[in-house]
Amino acid sequence: MRVLVGGGTGFIGRALTQLLRSHGHEVTPVSRRPGKNQITWDELSRLGLPPCEGAVNLAGENVLNPLRRWNESFRQEVVASRVETTKVLAKAIAEAEHPPRTWVLVTGVGYYPPSHSAEYTEESPGGDFDFFSRLVSHWEAAAKIPGDATRQVVVRSGVVLGRDGGAIAQMLWPFRCGLGGPIASGCQPFPWIHVADLAGIVAHVLEQEGVGGILNGVAPSAVNTTNGDFARAMGSVLRRPAVLPLPGFVVSAIFGAERSVMLLEGQRVVPKRTLQSNYQFAFPDLHSALQDILASP
Repeated sequence: MRVLVGGGTGFIGRALTQLLRSHGHEVTPVSRRPGKNQITWDELSRLGLPPCEGAVNLAGENVLNPLRRWNESFRQEVVASRVETTKVLAKAIAEAEHPPRTWVLVTGVGYYPPSHSAEYTEESPGGDFDFFSRLVSHWEAAAKIPGDATRQVVVRSGVVLGRDGGAIAQMLWPFRCGLGGPIASGCQPFPWIHVADLAGIVAHVLEQEGVGGILNGVAPSAVNTTNGDFARAMGSVLRRPAVLPLPGFVVSAIFGAERSVMLLEGQRVVPKRTLQSNYQFAFPDLHSALQDILASP
């Protein structure tokens, strides 16, 4: 099939593009910058949807960029990079003479309230308790299109782990130097997924006609993984100590109180409907995921 991928040149987009092409599909990324075999968001807005059987949106400014101050300007960038791009794609799909069969939006598990004890499935409530939960609600609402000509799917992703970006890229050097460790108490849940599995879930959705609605994009064992478990597993795979905690007040000072919640708290998320859809996780447990990511190339 022909698949249009918003944010297709980013960390997750590159993994998805490679996977889809390996399955024989044709991929056209949508990016902010023009380039060979891709289109820009402006072109999509002006010219409409090119012929395609599937559309995906992965676009979104990196919320945890430590080089950006958490101020109103950056908040607006974070929202626009998600909600506005989704609106552009949804509008293009709704107005297309031949709309795609499937429309997939990847959002986040920040939709669910932080809790050390509650377990959240795709049916659990959320979406209206802080900036990020409301962002996910607006993001998902922006994707909705009228009618049933196009199957609509939302994948709520956890922390994405991979070799070429995401959380690992920011954490790797302190751990390699033996300076890694848990964040604050380390007891907060850590809902993670290998980038290959997030790409795999999206490809699975595009290829399986019966899959629709909300899917949680987290590994099956993530429901019982804490930030401390993650730090110990990183240290074990790298054969380095991982005992130096990063104090919560330092995290708050770097990221700001509102944004630091993403690191100091977490959600225990279960991929119930994802497993029911018969998706087979390549990396269901943290140790195998980190071994794959951190092994020497």
